[in-house]
Amino acid sequence: MGISRPTAVAVLLVVSSFIGIHRARADQAADAAAAGSGGILTEVQVTARHLDEARNGLMPETGSSSFRFDAEDLKNLPLGAATPLNEVLLRAPGVTQDSFGQLHVRGDHANLQYRINDVVIPESISLFGQALNPRFASEINLLTGALPAQYGYRTAGVVDIHTKGSSFAAGGDVNLLAGSRADREANAEWSGSDGPFSMYATGGYLGNDLGIENPLPTQNALHDHTGQRNAFSYLSYLLSDDSRISLMLGYSNNDFEIPDAPGQVPEFQPPGVAVPPSALLNERQHEGNRFAILAYEGSVREVFHYQVALYDRLSDVHYAPDPVGDLNYTGASGDVYRRNERFGLQADASWHANEAHTVRLGLTYNEETAVSRTTTNAYPLDALGDPAFTPAAIADDASDVARLFGLYLQDEWHPLDKLTVNYGARVDWYQGALAEHQLSPRLGVVYELGSATTLHAGYARYFTPPPTEKIRIETIALFEQTTAAPASSGNDPVLAERSHYLDAGVLERLTPRVSLGLDAYYRAVENLIDEGQFGPALVFAPFNYAAGRVWGLELTGSWRSDFTSAYLNAAYGTATGKRIVSGEYNFAPAELAAIAGEFVHLDHDQRWTGSAGVARKWRGTTLSLDALVGSGLRAGFLNSDHLPSYLQLNVGLHRSLEAGRLGELEASVSVLNLLDRVYEIRDGTGVGVGAPQWGIRRTLYVGLGKSFGK
Repeated sequence: MGISRPTAVAVLLVVSSFIGIHRARADQAADAAAAGSGGILTEVQVTARHLDEARNGLMPETGSSSFRFDAEDLKNLPLGAATPLNEVLLRAPGVTQDSFGQLHVRGDHANLQYRINDVVIPESISLFGQALNPRFASEINLLTGALPAQYGYRTAGVVDIHTKGSSFAAGGDVNLLAGSRADREANAEWSGSDGPFSMYATGGYLGNDLGIENPLPTQNALHDHTGQRNAFSYLSYLLSDDSRISLMLGYSNNDFEIPDAPGQVPEFQPPGVAVPPSALLNERQHEGNRFAILAYEGSVREVFHYQVALYDRLSDVHYAPDPVGDLNYTGASGDVYRRNERFGLQADASWHANEAHTVRLGLTYNEETAVSRTTTNAYPLDALGDPAFTPAAIADDASDVARLFGLYLQDEWHPLDKLTVNYGARVDWYQGALAEHQLSPRLGVVYELGSATTLHAGYARYFTPPPTEKIRIETIALFEQTTAAPASSGNDPVLAERSHYLDAGVLERLTPRVSLGLDAYYRAVENLIDEGQFGPALVFAPFNYAAGRVWGLELTGSWRSDFTSAYLNAAYGTATGKRIVSGEYNFAPAELAAIAGEFVHLDHDQRWTGSAGVARKWRGTTLSLDALVGSGLRAGFLNSDHLPSYLQLNVGLHRSLEAGRLGELEASVSVLNLLDRVYEIRDGTGVGVGAPQWGIRRTLYVGLGKSFGK
């Protein structure tokens, strides 16, 4: 079923050849438009917007729940455009924060799908760093619930990012940010167009002394510096009024120190060996991510529209231990390198058959290669189980290839003016450690009860393959009779998750400026996929519960006026699982035995989650205030307890200033956790939970930005 690289290159060349076929036509159109009163820029912009609207028509949302952040919403956050993507999404309903920058949507662990201009961005191994910078976004949409048939594989939520247009006014921005804990950030944006060609590019650097959550409730962490670099570019060429080719390139390169926790006692103390204090350990992690996407889109008489995209993504993680410290504090010192490359094809098409029916169909193909290279130093055990203090180096190298192939077909039907029904199905095949497949029907219904009330409901059958890039390819027999031996036996492969998803909700527009929404969902799961941190390396590994049950309620509200905007989200949810059926060696025997007989809360199950914010503009100044609240993630044996509730209040002030010869500047002052509330995200206990992490303490940022040529 594989697609060879020579074939892929040939397809790229075929797509690229459209430039030569249509170049003369585009040049002629450009000359004619330049001679007219409107000018070429107007015509190009209109054509680009036309193609944008047609592309958006490929991806319906019928029956699902959606939450949008437009460009104004992003500016109104306390940190403005400097807000990391995961922090942006925390302002959506049902999204829970976790350690290491992780997010949970509606009780799921990760399982997020990212798209840029409706093209899937393959997930990376990255744990801490943000591979995508929201500065290039004009709009960020989060889709959840019962999704239409074109959305497969990662279905807890679809993060759909639309770039800042397809035809750009010439100019750029430079933004600087400085803050607490030696925070230094710089970002530059540039955009321009020349006839049918448009380009946007952005790049930035972030460095501070709080790269990963502090394992202590102190103001400053020990050994926690990070340096992060990212870049993104979008190039677009209009071949004709009905076709366009685009290229997207993304890059991130992040380095982290792993924070230290003083006062720990070594598990082993070899004679004559000076074990460093736990406050002086030197563990580090590197994360890299690169991707490229080449897309061609076109339409035929505004009836048939299609987009074909080829993409390639390379992601890697390298955990470098403290050789002496890790070995003697935990019994194992593992140098862990993971590398994953994914190549794929995505094709989507829509046919507006008549006023009542729009048919959509498409396919996806992914082929990925996961490489794991691990060298672990451990102490051998003698016949009595005592360590022989001459460490042995255990090499465990492996690679794996996985393939995904999916097809979908659906019809958006309007039997009545106020009723929309989207029905269809997709079929997916997964070939990895196991071969699995599934036919997944989908149904979504939207009914406009009146001019102010909209009802929606949906059903989806989901098939979620295991995240190959995170699977621990380990030979546990190599570690027998050493201090690195697992507590339990059993290493069954991770299975694909299968679930039935029901979602229903109502949106009420109380006034043209005020709206309220209520959503309810239920998910019954077979082979529920969860992830945990096992061992000292901060690399997550997936595993399965045989069964899972997830349900919840969400309330959303928004208010917009000329100078004020506000939002409120509140969510209640519960997520449970029963019997671990893969990666069993990662768990203690007592955990395995107890979970085999009863449903237990998942470690990321937070009962109550909420967010609220308000932004007010006044005489060139914008004041932003928002809050994140939660009842606390799970803790204790079998996740039977939960941590205390938390509240994080954030505030930002943004203003345009006249600075003489420098012209107009954008200045900002932001404070996160204004009340300096001390709260714990994780306490180090729970199923699959590693080290403790505490929330950010009060942090001050000062920013300055300058626009050029706009």
